[in-house]
Amino acid sequence: QVQVVESGGGLVQAGGSLRLSCAASGSISGIRTMYWHRQAPGKQRELVANIIRDGRTYYTDSVKGRFTISRDDAKNTVYLQMNSLKPEDTAVYYCNLEVATTGWYGVWGQGTRVTVFS
Repeated sequence: QVQVVESGGGLVQAGGSLRLSCAASGSISGIRTMYWHRQAPGKQRELVANIIRDGRTYYTDSVKGRFTISRDDAKNTVYLQMNSLKPEDTAVYYCNLEVATTGWYGVWGQGTRVTVFS
């Protein structure tokens, strides 16, 4: 069984920074792609960024140049460094991992809330 724990959300003033972490534990033999999604109040969940095993990354346009996704495979952890935060970044952020156990499975974190005030 795989457990996923997110941390790092909080309340921050516009222009500030936060770093989110998502750590997986359990019977894991590898993690393929790691994703960060977010869901703002009254909106659908959207993909924010992802990183594949060779380090290549993708960012949605609204966060390019401000957010950085990274991974530490030794710790089964993905990070999202968020700089120059804007009120429109306010959302619950979820990590999603493609994890190898007895097969490949997608697992989700519980979500961490980010609130940016102006």
